[in-house]
Amino acid sequence: MAEGQDDYRAHMEAYTAFNKLVLFTILWIVLLLVSMALGLVGHLSIFALLLGIGGTVALLVAFAVLG
Repeated sequence: MAEGQDDYRAHMEAYTAFNKLVLFTILWIVLLLVSMALGLVGHLSIFALLLGIGGTVALLVAFAVLG
C-alpha cells in the first residue's frame, strides 16, 4: 500500500512541475508577443526591448522563487 502512495506523491510532484513549466511558457509567449507588437506596430522599440528583457528576468526570478 505504501508503494501506491509513493507513486501518487511522485506523480503529483511531476504534474505540478509540468503545470509550472506550461504556465511559464504561456506567460513568456504572451510577453514576447506584446513586446513585438509594441516594437513593430506601436513604434516604441526601446520600451519594447526593455519590457521584453525586464519581463523575462522578472518571470525567471518569480518562477525560481516560487518553484
